[in-house]
Amino acid sequence: MKTLSLLEQLINIDSPTGFTSKAADFIEETLRSYGYQPIRTRKGAVRCALGPNPTLAIAAHTDTLGAIVSGFNGNGTLRFSLLGGPLLPSFEGGYVRIHTMNGGVLTGTLLLNDPSTHANNKAGSAERTTDAMHVRVDEAVQTADDVRALGIRIGDIIAFEPKYQALPSGYIKSHFLDNKAGCYVLFEVARCLSEKGQKVPVELFFSTYEEVGHGGAPSYSEEVEEFLVIDMGVVGEKLEGSETKCSICAKDSGGPYDYDFRKRLVTLAEIHSIPYALDVYPFYSSDGTAAWRAGADVRVALIGPGVHASHGMERTHTSGMQATVDLCLAYINR
Repeated sequence: MKTLSLLEQLINIDSPTGFTSKAADFIEETLRSYGYQPIRTRKGAVRCALGPNPTLAIAAHTDTLGAIVSGFNGNGTLRFSLLGGPLLPSFEGGYVRIHTMNGGVLTGTLLLNDPSTHANNKAGSAERTTDAMHVRVDEAVQTADDVRALGIRIGDIIAFEPKYQALPSGYIKSHFLDNKAGCYVLFEVARCLSEKGQKVPVELFFSTYEEVGHGGAPSYSEEVEEFLVIDMGVVGEKLEGSETKCSICAKDSGGPYDYDFRKRLVTLAEIHSIPYALDVYPFYSSDGTAAWRAGADVRVALIGPGVHASHGMERTHTSGMQATVDLCLAYINR
């Protein structure tokens, strides 16, 4: 995938839920470079028509997991509240960036309280919860007032460093492949259609509040009849999904997706020899769920590249992303 650097650039832009404007700027710039005219919604999502009168919206979410400053401990460390559901053991020891309201950026580390094994012989077995953990700020602070003097306030955004790596084997490992890998799929769909000069009745929709459940609430064009959600395919025990395939979800925690829409996707995958897996996700919801719960009268389907170790140190493969791009294009050109 010759444009894979776009995925790395997007992943390295901090965009926890509610703090997505810089990532949205990058998405708009990328789409404009392909000759499109994206617009920003009031909620900060990016909408982009690939042709007149779109009846199909293809969506991915820009927002990621993260945290927010919720208080100050007496020793100069930060209390925090989660944005979305990061798997805390996977983020423990990770470096963070603290974005202050005055535009400053400070660094720190997510740690267990009393983390030294030489001082706390139960550090290895302690439960990892927000009450049992803190953010250590990389400044000479000893008290809560010292932290406030740095300009840090309650409500400041805490973004985890993604640790992105693209490997010669085609594997990509990083935090936040859920769902910036899906955003990259949309980039590739836009690029392929632009290079062919195709104008299609399709709208791309990059939502910004999926991780907290309302990203897909209707902000797309009123003419849209079908909503194809691109989000991470679950890889796990008792599931068929693979990092090298496009996953097609039949049902998740919100219920079944549109049967006929799913059937058309499966048929196209088989006709075009696109590697795919069918699955039911036991603990999952998507922007499609949010759209339906908000009252959208649209048919919804959910597909995406398989992602291993979701909400932790995730991994996917270029083959899975390409398969998802191919299925999107097959559906558009059917």
